[in-house]
Amino acid sequence: MASADGADGSDRGNVSDAAGVAVLGACAAWSLIAGALHDGRPEGVLLAVLAVAAGYTTGRICGALLPVAAPCAGALAGLGLTVAVPGLAPGPPFAVPLGHAGATAALLTLSAGAACCAAWAASAPPLRFLLCALAVAVTGTAATVGSVAGAVCCAAVLLAALAAGRMRHRGPGLAVLFLATAVLTAGSWAVAARVLPGGLAALLEHGLTRHRVALWEDAAGLAGRNLGLGVGPGRFGEFSPSAAESLQPDGKPHSALFQQAAEQGLVGVVLLAAAYGWMLYTLWRAPRPTPVVLTAGAALTAVAAIAAVGDALSFTAVTVGTGLLAGLATARPLAGADESRPTTPAARPRRDRLTP
Repeated sequence: MASADGADGSDRGNVSDAAGVAVLGACAAWSLIAGALHDGRPEGVLLAVLAVAAGYTTGRICGALLPVAAPCAGALAGLGLTVAVPGLAPGPPFAVPLGHAGATAALLTLSAGAACCAAWAASAPPLRFLLCALAVAVTGTAATVGSVAGAVCCAAVLLAALAAGRMRHRGPGLAVLFLATAVLTAGSWAVAARVLPGGLAALLEHGLTRHRVALWEDAAGLAGRNLGLGVGPGRFGEFSPSAAESLQPDGKPHSALFQQAAEQGLVGVVLLAAAYGWMLYTLWRAPRPTPVVLTAGAALTAVAAIAAVGDALSFTAVTVGTGLLAGLATARPLAGADESRPTTPAARPRRDRLTP
């Protein structure tokens, strides 16, 4: 585990920050290159990269000053935004489980993760109990607004937060999260490529809806024919028959993986994977306690799962929230800040529980 003090901790933080600048910069640069070569519209990708960077920077600053209050405020903001603006964007909502539904699930998942991170960072048992109650309230809100995916992901984050308190090393936990994302990604591609057995394929297609699977198939076909550069950012709707047949076409395959593959080719997919890998890497090197790190990692992995099978990362609120949670979980609290929990869980075995 990274040390909270000393040159070693600072050097590790500098390495992870430099890696983040390189990955996000490459994502922005490649979208511009692919857009220029295919007359594409890279504005959406550039906005997403900027939103992640801004959220991450804000999270690092606020997390250093207010390790408990900042994630708590983030959780409340996400919950309030979901309740006050159900669609999270202007225009008519798209049919469940497409469109705004994925963004709602992702935002609630990030809110639950932030509340659990705040609970782990708190030192007073009553405050920790209240923050746990906030995470449970976020899960209940997901069920109330009809977001099944959000309720499931929030519950998974809560369970992961409870399990994180019993783990002494973060490496194996983060490796499991990465493996889970890889399996889900491979599974979604197998659905689009129609390589699964008939019964399993029919079951998954029923849950995902035929329209979404058709969008994925179009995206996979475009990616196969344009492996190097894709068809250009923002141009999927121009080449997809399924997107044109939709009652409310938005020109998206409703999957971050397939959108990158179709519009930016293999390089775009590699950069998307690199961005997720960077977040897990910076969590691994973070000076925060292991429970905070693993809880944030679980929430970010749940958002990655939602983005792999839905249209979540197209919403600025989600991309900002993703960067914000990553920044909060990797910030180095300043001396005198409100986090008194040691960075080594073994040093305080009595506090190895999320609830008092």
